[in-house]
Amino acid sequence: MESVYKSIVAGLSEAIEDIQNEEKKLKRHTVSIMPVKDYNAKEIQNIRKRTGLSQRLFAGYMGVSTKTVEAWEAGTNRPSGAASRILNMLEMDAELIVKFPFVQGLSRD
Repeated sequence: MESVYKSIVAGLSEAIEDIQNEEKKLKRHTVSIMPVKDYNAKEIQNIRKRTGLSQRLFAGYMGVSTKTVEAWEAGTNRPSGAASRILNMLEMDAELIVKFPFVQGLSRD
C-alpha cells in the first residue's frame, strides 16, 4: 500500500513541477465530448423506423416502457441523458441493434 501512495505522491509532484515550469515536459490531451442532442418526435420516430423495430421492441432495446416511446413519438415527452445518447448512436448507425443485440430474436434479413 505504501508503494501505491509513493507512486501517487511522485506523480502529483511531477505534475505540480510541470505546471510551475515554463517548459512543459508532460504530454497534454484535450478531450471534448459532443453535447447530448435534443430530439423531437419526428426524429425519434425516424430513428426507430430505420432500425425496423416496433415501438414495443424499440422500448425494450432502449430500456424504457412502450408508453415512454409513445410519448416521445407523440411529442409529449422528450428523451434525455443516456436515452438521448443511445438515440444519437442509433442515428449514426442503425445496425447497432444487430451489433449489440439487447433484444433477443432480432434479425435483419
